[in-house]
Amino acid sequence: MVDSRDKTPTAQETFMQMAQAAGLRGRLLVTIGLLVLARFGVFVPIPGIDRARLAVDIQNNPVIGFLDIFSGGGIAAVGIFALGILPYINASIIIQLLTAAIPSLEKLQKDEGEAGRRKISQITRYVAAVWAVIQSVGLTAGLLRAYATNGGGTLFIVETALALTAGSMLVMWLSELITERGIGNGASLLIFINIVASLPKTLGQTIEFAQAGGRETVGKVVILLLVFLVMIVGIVFVQEGTRRIPIISARRQVGKRLYRERTSYLPLRLNQGGVMPIIFASSVLIVPASLAGFARSSGDNGFLAPVSQALNQVANYMNPNGPTPWLYVLVYLFLIVFFSYFYASLIVNPVDMSQNLKKMGAIIPGIRPGRATSDYVERVLNRLTFLGAIFLGLVAVVPTAVESATGVTTLRGLGATSLLILVGVAIDTAKQIQTYVISQRYEGMVKQ
Repeated sequence: MVDSRDKTPTAQETFMQMAQAAGLRGRLLVTIGLLVLARFGVFVPIPGIDRARLAVDIQNNPVIGFLDIFSGGGIAAVGIFALGILPYINASIIIQLLTAAIPSLEKLQKDEGEAGRRKISQITRYVAAVWAVIQSVGLTAGLLRAYATNGGGTLFIVETALALTAGSMLVMWLSELITERGIGNGASLLIFINIVASLPKTLGQTIEFAQAGGRETVGKVVILLLVFLVMIVGIVFVQEGTRRIPIISARRQVGKRLYRERTSYLPLRLNQGGVMPIIFASSVLIVPASLAGFARSSGDNGFLAPVSQALNQVANYMNPNGPTPWLYVLVYLFLIVFFSYFYASLIVNPVDMSQNLKKMGAIIPGIRPGRATSDYVERVLNRLTFLGAIFLGLVAVVPTAVESATGVTTLRGLGATSLLILVGVAIDTAKQIQTYVISQRYEGMVKQ
């Protein structure tokens, strides 16, 4: 089978490479094995908790229910992987924000190459461990202690918090192994598989709801499913949308041979950060509830009472089903826009791009090299990022509004955020598989 180097791999070629190429097959098996191990840990229970009563109460708590979706049912099952990858994601947010604000961390990331990135990764792990302890104590003291079968004393809090922290650190290690030796982004794939695990239950509840409500309810469910389908198309459009900036390479003379000018382009994605702005925005919205649970254990009667009350109030306002859903929507949209710009600034550096074009002897038609080129690229990038962020925000908010209008709440566990993550991670992973397939093409051409 002969393939063009520039042709996108077909589905047939991709599956053949997945089955025949040892390198790609090995990465796939490593990824699948680690994901299965991560799911297994969700159902390894922590002893001493009344799970039946906890599962009933979680269904009536949208914030904890949202956390339960991201952990793949780990909180309801009270498994050792109940926290999942969330502490690591929160730590990544903190470190990336600090990198933009602290010159020494910025120098590590930009000037020290691979060694600097390893140091930042190590710092992120330490921050994730601290954050896991905070979330573990908050979850245990604020929620699980009320369901303890042995009284829920200090020993119960310490033992359960240690188990949850250790489980979170193991999940973080698994995610890094997937990123390094498997296919795709480990953290994103772990969240993806946890959301997929909740789909059968969510769809089953929706079918039961439609059957019990008659034709009118069936019509509402169909409308909501059509909205989700339209949103999936919109997500694919945003993830795949690019702006191609034309560039012209100067003529070169090698020996006696003169090479003519070549026209190419710079592809700037409509959404540079992919699915990460959505994941980060959702994680930030969970922080008030996590801190409220941490302060609640000693805040009711102790010196943390004002802090506990303030955090509870903030968590209530940041609840999509609370007294101020419009505030939740505004904050959510703002966070999506912020993290979209933040990730775009990390991924694309207009100054470096301008310098690289100058070294290559390439220019953008009508734009002078140097400062003018970097300003032009930055201007285009800002416009693209704004459009992509607004579109992502609308895609995240519209399904929730339709759910409230139709009264169909059984799909609320899936939600627009989960849908964005599912589609975004699937596209990114498929692209990485295609990249490996294309690399196999080049290796085959070199051997020939």
